[in-house]
Amino acid sequence: MKPPSVFLGLLLLLLLGVLLALSVGKFSLSVPEVVQALLRQGSENAQTVVWNVRLPRILAAIVVGAALAAAGVAYQGMFRNPLVAPDILGAAAGAGFGASLAILLSLPILLIQGLAFVGGMLAVGLVYFMAQAVRRHDPVLVLVLTGVAVGTLFSSGTSLIKVLADPSVQLPSITFWLMGGLNGVTSKELPLLTGLVGLGLIPLILLRWRINLLSLPDEEAASLGVHVGRLRLVLIVAATLMTSAAVAVTGIIGWVGLVVPHAARLLVGPELSRLLPVAMVLGGLFLLVADTLARTAALIEIPLGILTAAVGVPVFLALLMRGGRS
Repeated sequence: MKPPSVFLGLLLLLLLGVLLALSVGKFSLSVPEVVQALLRQGSENAQTVVWNVRLPRILAAIVVGAALAAAGVAYQGMFRNPLVAPDILGAAAGAGFGASLAILLSLPILLIQGLAFVGGMLAVGLVYFMAQAVRRHDPVLVLVLTGVAVGTLFSSGTSLIKVLADPSVQLPSITFWLMGGLNGVTSKELPLLTGLVGLGLIPLILLRWRINLLSLPDEEAASLGVHVGRLRLVLIVAATLMTSAAVAVTGIIGWVGLVVPHAARLLVGPELSRLLPVAMVLGGLFLLVADTLARTAALIEIPLGILTAAVGVPVFLALLMRGGRS
């Protein structure tokens, strides 16, 4: 199937998924009622549920899924490895530490999200500058190893905060935030979230042809006119910006940036101008379906990170086994 057909097919599935997600829930609605509510017609209760409760959450799921998938595409292309995830440089661990610290200090939700964002950017900045100090070795390997070390450091800090937190109020809030979810998202977070994700996407779109050359060894890419170190830095900043913005709003949602880019690559190939839009739509669809299941599959809401891990872990193991055989 040709890439445009794949993209249009996924886009149609995404639109159908939005209609389904708007319909299901504790206050169920038929598709005609959903359409009427979107047109500001029909019952007032239906309009309130659609516009104030479900639509902001659905849009956030699509934006976050697209952001994590785009970040995964960037990281996997940069490291030339389909088993790389967006949080490999410690962005998720840093964001988790920032949010946990804000909850410990009883800060309002906007400051919790702000500190989560700052923590993610700080972690990746620390990884990059530490890796720059070690120039004698493979730069990609140094980035990965430094990312593991810094991520572990921030995760240890989060564990310490959980020990110090009030077990009756703060500890449950920290735990549920770290498991990820969209239940706290409102329309107020959407403009900033969309703006930051869009800002991170700009370099990926403008530099898509140069990014394709990173699949070559660094020496060959440099001989074709690519400043490999500078391009890698731009990709790290862009992907971390999108990852941190998403994690700041939803908490830690793993595996999207690992599984979705690989699935998109199987559909349309590795060329970035085809891969990026398909991965973003597929990421939005994946997280939308997962979130719809999270809020409807049981009497209580299932943390979103649990559902994405339930899909991501088997796929990761399959990719690992496939890579080992080849």
